[in-house]
Amino acid sequence: METRLTDTLCTRCGLCCDGTLFAEVELAHRAEATRLEALGLEIESDDEAPLLVQPCAALKGRRCGIYPHRPGCCRTFECRLLQDVRCGAVSEERAHEHISQALASIAEMRSLLNRLGRGDARLPLRERCAEALMDAGAAAERTRLRRAMHALERQILAVFLEARGPKD
Repeated sequence: METRLTDTLCTRCGLCCDGTLFAEVELAHRAEATRLEALGLEIESDDEAPLLVQPCAALKGRRCGIYPHRPGCCRTFECRLLQDVRCGAVSEERAHEHISQALASIAEMRSLLNRLGRGDARLPLRERCAEALMDAGAAAERTRLRRAMHALERQILAVFLEARGPKD
């Protein structure tokens, strides 16, 4: 039996669920939000569509703890890296390298955030970084964090989010 790419890539990544790629995820309708709230997930609601707050409380390590019950947006989302592997533009081995590089960058940033007193993992990574960068003091650590965040954002856009443009 052929192993699915989502089993080999997504379960080693989790960036779409851990607050790295997104701060929140738009849900299709209120009924879906109610069902997810019953499962213990944090939902933000206003006059617009309900939002699933990231990092997702259902994420256990790098795997979804409510996988059979995950929302429709999670069922249909495929990052650019997964799409590139599916179409043969990136090898599975290279995809694993991209994931490992991103996870190493995130670990470095989390370490810097902890040293800056911003260890609250309940906030999306960008929000934690923004808060830490606004604080006075620890200029050298903030400079490292700013550089690390910039490098990670470039990698996220280039590897995980930006769609490929047409070839010239």
